[in-house]
Amino acid sequence: MQNTKEQIHIIMTGGTMDSVWDGKQDTIKVAKHSTLPKFFKELKLYPQILFTEVCMKDSRNIKPKDVQKIAQVIKKSPCNKFIITHGTYTMPDTSRFLEVNLHQLNKTVVLTGAMTPLIGFEPSDSSFNLGYAIAKVQELKPGVYIAMNAKTFKPQEVAKNLSEGKFYSVFFDRQ
Repeated sequence: MQNTKEQIHIIMTGGTMDSVWDGKQDTIKVAKHSTLPKFFKELKLYPQILFTEVCMKDSRNIKPKDVQKIAQVIKKSPCNKFIITHGTYTMPDTSRFLEVNLHQLNKTVVLTGAMTPLIGFEPSDSSFNLGYAIAKVQELKPGVYIAMNAKTFKPQEVAKNLSEGKFYSVFFDRQ
């Protein structure tokens, strides 16, 4: 059994990553329960992963009580490394809230999400972003980060470009 300090605690909140196709509505919708535990069970990862499902919502429907619950899970967890799967619309807002409310903790928190669902859509950025987040959470110093599209951002610098479906730093010119 690994030391809990080396375990990675994944907190799931829904978003596109955890969405499924709804043929009746001809669109994707957030699944009732996360597909991530099954996905990770099939991988042969070195770190042990713990899972907590906080909510399963489109991030535009995440309420302050949901974000507070995420913070409470992090505060109560014996782990020091966290990945939060989150819808991309309000991911920057959640990251800023967590940065302000968890700054005194010695924990590394990485938020990630996707533009296409993990299951049923090929190719999908979901598995890539999850792998990138797993790698980054193990190497970054304590703090809150967003890991998307093979880049890592701090909460105060990140913005989403809706037309490109990518995140960028507000402090640097976009390419």
